[in-house]
Amino acid sequence: MNVKTAGRTLDVFEVFASKQKPLNLSELAHELDIPVSSCFALVRTLESRGYLYMMATRKDIYPTRRILDVANTIAASDVVLERVGPILTELRDVTGETAVISKRQGDQIVYLDVCNSEKSIRYYSTAGEFKMMHSSSVGKAFLGALTNTELDKTLSRLKLTGLTPHTLTTRKALKTDLRLSRERGWYTNISESVVDLVGVAVTAEVGNDRYGISIVGPEYRIIPTLDFHAKALLHAKQRIEENG
Repeated sequence: MNVKTAGRTLDVFEVFASKQKPLNLSELAHELDIPVSSCFALVRTLESRGYLYMMATRKDIYPTRRILDVANTIAASDVVLERVGPILTELRDVTGETAVISKRQGDQIVYLDVCNSEKSIRYYSTAGEFKMMHSSSVGKAFLGALTNTELDKTLSRLKLTGLTPHTLTTRKALKTDLRLSRERGWYTNISESVVDLVGVAVTAEVGNDRYGISIVGPEYRIIPTLDFHAKALLHAKQRIEENG
């Protein structure tokens, strides 16, 4: 279900994040693809709540820091990320690759926090991105944690879209991959979502909930040291579950 007003409100901030500059009412309406009158009402509402302010020059509009303050307050109160964050950062530093914590939402995976690699050639992502279950290492890790009955039910709903020539697009191939991954204790995505990109993932239990932990980076760096990355990931999983 998509609530139009809520979606447009979020779109306002995403437009400013993308453009990284003030916009006048007409420019903002154009970016949002809505009538100027609708944009005016939306801007006035956000302005009255302290989230936008008007500049004298050209009557440009720009967000205040209020949304940042609200977001920081929310993030500081996230007990899971507070607990996992330092371990995620350490995993990034030990492996040199981007480390991600994620959660299953329906039949997709959403990134909750990302510690991006500091290398010049890297996988870069942001919190809030969604990934398919069948073509991502962390999605496979969540699938691998299901019972056989739950797995069959989930796979019957999933559309196994081919994103690259390496994507597993049949249930038989995917179930074989999941079985082998269960046996070794970790899951991979080797050029299955993006060519030359590799992900390695596990799930970890925090309280009574399950989270995904993954490392993602270029194939030429990860494949030669795949066992090292898997061991680092399993060590992070152990620490997270001990702290949980």
